[in-house]
Amino acid sequence: MEEQKKTKRHTPKEAKLKAANFCAYQERSQKEVRNKLYELGLYPDEVEDVLTDLITDNFVNEERFAKAYVGGKFRVKKWGRKKIMIGLAPHKLSTYCIKKGMAEIEDDDYIQTLEALVQKKSDAIHEPDLFKKRNKVASYAMYKGFESDLVWDVVKRLID
Repeated sequence: MEEQKKTKRHTPKEAKLKAANFCAYQERSQKEVRNKLYELGLYPDEVEDVLTDLITDNFVNEERFAKAYVGGKFRVKKWGRKKIMIGLAPHKLSTYCIKKGMAEIEDDDYIQTLEALVQKKSDAIHEPDLFKKRNKVASYAMYKGFESDLVWDVVKRLID
């Protein structure tokens, strides 16, 4: 006979405390917090009440989450705008919050980051055929989420 893992059902008060700690650790979207509250065994109406309290107490703020997410993925992981947008999609943020978050990326920084990424990858690839080398570097940059037209401009300019 297999044992089923029983999850303890928390009271809304306990769940609010756990969710507040969950949010204090790092920025969270409403969707992440809602999922966490369901994991803690709350009923749908309790989840919405606790989530409302957390928003009121400023533990959950979607605009702040979007800015932190975009800033982190761009500065730390060197992701491009396309990959960041794909990463934001499951969080179901409003268009306003997404725009605010994406505004964290300045155009000059974006180009400099792409140039540095292209240069670093180019230096790492030992391919005598210029055409193949450019293709490999461009593919890598597009995989990181940078727009293809921008990638090709930079690749053609930097790799000769």
